[in-house]
Amino acid sequence: MPSLKGWADFLGGVPFPLLSDYWPHGAVGQAFGIFNSERGMDKRAAYVVDAQGVIRYAKVYPQGTIPTSEELLAELKKL
Repeated sequence: MPSLKGWADFLGGVPFPLLSDYWPHGAVGQAFGIFNSERGMDKRAAYVVDAQGVIRYAKVYPQGTIPTSEELLAELKKL
């Protein structure tokens, strides 16, 4: 959670919630099919969900890759 707050602050604040799949451990990742049970963590992924709960963008990144703020902000602007 602190890293999400730090990222949101870096972006100048965001008017929507950010999700961390911390507890219950991996529940969201399991629901989305991205939980890596061997490593005990989710694969790196980003989703943009609209106000109606529809996933408008989804991308799973290779291990060690971090999505750029520009990429995600561009997807948000499409909404």
